[in-house]
Amino acid sequence: MQFTQLGRSGLKVSRLCLGTMNFGPETSEPDSFKIMDAALERGINFFDTANVYGRKISLGFTEEIIGRWLEQGGGRREKIVLATKVYGGMGDGANDGRLSAYHIRNACEASLKRLKTDHIDLYQMHHVDRNTPWEEIWQAMEWLVAQGMVTYVGSSNFAGWHIAQANEAAKSRHFMGLVSEQSIYHLNNRQIELEVIPACRSYGLGLIPWSPLAGGLLGGVLQKIAEGRRSSEAIQARVEKHRPQLEAYEALCKDLNETPADVALAWLLHNPVVTAPIIGPRTLEQLDGNLKSLEVKLDDASLKKLDEIFPGPGGEAPEAYAW
Repeated sequence: MQFTQLGRSGLKVSRLCLGTMNFGPETSEPDSFKIMDAALERGINFFDTANVYGRKISLGFTEEIIGRWLEQGGGRREKIVLATKVYGGMGDGANDGRLSAYHIRNACEASLKRLKTDHIDLYQMHHVDRNTPWEEIWQAMEWLVAQGMVTYVGSSNFAGWHIAQANEAAKSRHFMGLVSEQSIYHLNNRQIELEVIPACRSYGLGLIPWSPLAGGLLGGVLQKIAEGRRSSEAIQARVEKHRPQLEAYEALCKDLNETPADVALAWLLHNPVVTAPIIGPRTLEQLDGNLKSLEVKLDDASLKKLDEIFPGPGGEAPEAYAW
């Protein structure tokens, strides 16, 4: 396994992050345990979840699964970097969501109980809250850090401007601020190259891409359909919309003698701002398949071809759209 620092922090994390959103609704608890055990055995030390995951069963259910896994002992808690999130509604109360200091503290305490641990290594704001001032948010986060309940703070789904606002406010309070940003990012959605990635680089945030395979679109979907695998109507519609690109993409992957999923992940890992793409395996086979991406090296010609197939926004702002 390869490791890198999480943004400008001194924390070392694996180059692939284990996403747990499927644990509970899609993957049974025993199978979730097997995937987490296997990930740890294969060197993945970065586990990501959120307090709202598992809501198809009950809010917090995925955290509860992870908590029962950690409760087995064997040094599991000490061996992983545990990340979760706060923002989503966790009840019907007026203050059961968003980023008020009141909710941040209550949500953190509830996550700790479900996760059966006394601290969260990376506590991420799941979305920006435009109705709560940064002074209040950082006051709450500083208190959690001072109490030993949280070690690092990250963001998710922030714009570049939000990253700047958050870290400038933190700087004025002599607080470290954000160390990571979790954004949707893949070959077919490169919008964050305009401003989020430059902001991450400038402020020293590690980028944690979610949905790196575009919900399966970049995982060899055409080949799977040809083999007779069923797909949802939504996936079929997306395939038809992007069929020319996908045909060119899968042909390139075949020429490279690599799987489409490995190429998609390797493309992300090639970006120096990227810390670790989030993989969300539903099975052990999918987990082992993702690990191969760490060995894939894309040369300049392959990277150029990928840019031609999936053109981004044209670079960083404002040069991407102005002189």
